[in-house]
Order: sequence, then structure tokens, then C-alpha cells
Amino acid sequence: MAQTETLTDEKTQLTEQAEPVTNAATSNVQTAEFQEAADAGPAGQENLSVLLDIQMPITAVVGTTEVPFRRLLQLGPGSVLELDQAVGQPAQLYVQGIHLATGDIVVVNEHYGLRIREVTGAEIKPLASAQIEKNKKA
Repeated sequence: MAQTETLTDEKTQLTEQAEPVTNAATSNVQTAEFQEAADAGPAGQENLSVLLDIQMPITAVVGTTEVPFRRLLQLGPGSVLELDQAVGQPAQLYVQGIHLATGDIVVVNEHYGLRIREVTGAEIKPLASAQIEKNKKA
């Protein structure tokens, strides 16, 4: 019983010695004022000129295949891998790993090239009229 009274007495003393806690969230509140955003005008050619010289990695894929690792280790000069595309089928053009177009392999001044047949990038779809009305209400 003496231990219980001692613990209770110590708890009371600690509580009495504790400083009152103030609410920090209300003690130093200031109202923020922001300047009106200036209209930079329509996105013109001067804004796009920064992007026009950016280099992007482009990959043309003539075909693909899968081989066991054992076969991969056996490859050397003169080895032939059969690809999954037939002669005359279009090659795939990727820009930074994103499929952008399909085209035909051509020779230009002793270099391979790709004549674009079709651009298959994401198409911009207009919003449906129901979605436009919903956005106006929000």
C-alpha cells in the first residue's frame, strides 16, 4: 500500500510542477496575402523555342524474338536470329520507349532510314457534352 501512495504522491508533484501547455496553432497566426497572377499571354513561339533543340532517343524495331539464355551464349559472328516480323511488314518507331509510329525501312545514302507510314501516338479526344456541363458546374 505504501508503494501505491508514493507513486500517487510523485505523480501529483509532477503534475503540479508541469508548465501549462499553450495551443501553438492559435498563438502565431497570420493572414497570407498573394499578388494577383499576371497573364503571361498565349503560349507563343518564344516559349516553344526552348523545347525545339532537346534531343530525344528514337528506336526503330524491325522485329523481336525470344531465345533461351543457352542460345544467347552461343551467338557469335555469323549467327542468325529469326525475328517475328515477315519481310515487308512495317517497323515500329519508339521515342523514349513510347510507340509513336510505324514505317518502312529504306536506304538513304548507304544508311538505313524509316519512312513513316502512320503516326500512332495518343489521339486527342474532345470531351463529351455531358462532361463539359459537369465541369461547368464544378
